[in-house]
Amino acid sequence: MPRIALTGGAYQARSLIAAAQRCVNLYPEPVPDDQGEPVKVVHNLTPGLRQVAAGAGMVRGEWLASNGLFFVVIGGTLYTFSGSTLTGVTTIPVRTTPVSMADNGFTLALVDGSTAGWWVYLTTLAVTPIVDPSFYGADRVDFVDTFFIFNRPGTPQWYVGDSNATTFDPLYIASKTGSSDNLQTLIVCHREIWLIGTISSEVWFNAGATDFPFSIVPGAFIEQGTCAKYSVAKAGSTVLWLSQNRNGERYVVQGENYQAKRISTFAIEEALRGYAVVSDAIGYCYQQGGHGFYVLTFPTGDATWVYDLNTGIWHERLWSDAQGALHRHRGVCAANWNGAVYVGDQDNGAIYELDPDTFTDNGAPIVRVRTFPHMVEDADRIVYRQFIADMEVGNIADFSNPQVSLRWSNDRGQTWGNPVMMSVGTTGNYLLSMQVQRLGMARDRVFEVSWSVPVRTSLTGAFIEVIKAAS
Repeated sequence: MPRIALTGGAYQARSLIAAAQRCVNLYPEPVPDDQGEPVKVVHNLTPGLRQVAAGAGMVRGEWLASNGLFFVVIGGTLYTFSGSTLTGVTTIPVRTTPVSMADNGFTLALVDGSTAGWWVYLTTLAVTPIVDPSFYGADRVDFVDTFFIFNRPGTPQWYVGDSNATTFDPLYIASKTGSSDNLQTLIVCHREIWLIGTISSEVWFNAGATDFPFSIVPGAFIEQGTCAKYSVAKAGSTVLWLSQNRNGERYVVQGENYQAKRISTFAIEEALRGYAVVSDAIGYCYQQGGHGFYVLTFPTGDATWVYDLNTGIWHERLWSDAQGALHRHRGVCAANWNGAVYVGDQDNGAIYELDPDTFTDNGAPIVRVRTFPHMVEDADRIVYRQFIADMEVGNIADFSNPQVSLRWSNDRGQTWGNPVMMSVGTTGNYLLSMQVQRLGMARDRVFEVSWSVPVRTSLTGAFIEVIKAAS
């Protein structure tokens, strides 16, 4: 019986007759060729959410400081977080946008997109407003080579504080020089400053000059900006963001060799085209299980797309409400602390551990969906005698008979029939054959499996027995 392998990720083309593949709350992981295994790709479960603390309002940002303190802003309060306890440090104005934090080992800078800012002294947790006349507010703060770096909102300008200080030199200010567009945001990566505008970007470095320490990297001009300043995130020595250029095209890029490499697929870009608003997109990166992930959430579009930096494969990450409807993932920021990844909820102020061994979203079912490639045999009618899901089973600790749903489309992914349920068995039944027989006939069929079983599972594909229909 032939195996139907699943080798890619999410790819629903503009025309479903080309590809109708969804990959929801599953991430593909290749098995090395030299291992000799028959399976080349396994679809692992995305981690669940385990709530560990909660404040009031949206979680607006997280920061792990150089001295090990973990800071979180929820609503209008800056907290320290101990893994289970939130301790208030100070209050700031309540806004509906993310905050940005950075520290130099002694002092943390906090900005919120307004003209206000705050210094937090790490040894005492004393807080003072930034009142220097050469401080202009910022959407983002970062730190490099003893300097705090800020963008000046609504302008092409950016500026830096004095070296190893919380003061400002009025001459330490510059503008993007390669194009006249405004600066949307900035980020430090590999000791270089990426200045990302609305339609262009450039990279600066510390040249040690007297009047202003930084200079542009010769030739490092990028014909891509961003339409979503909060989408910019860093993973290791690379920068990722939702791009926009002079032609109005929107796609996701990764900064590489002073160029913006397109990493979104045509299918992802088709999804982006369908969102009425993308300027509110929020991006963050985290690493877990050897994979680096860039998580891009669209609050208005109610969608979350995740790019695996190790495999170059995309998947959707969604949560299910009480009615079973799927929505954007709850996490909008992340930080690694004491070997665990913690994400903040944009809506309810909760802090969750992003846990691979938790199989619910804070008690709510996680719906996993994987759509298979089109099955076509020279336009002949095919009789489907048997479908056997190639899944990990046998980890159920009770006898509630949890099941996996199988449905299929005979019109190339346009409409779907009623689902058929397959039992995943109970603990120890590792060889259970999850199968459905006598599945009818079609010229072009698309199968789809979905489940929300709250235990460890995985999916590699299916075995499908077919015969050609009589003429």
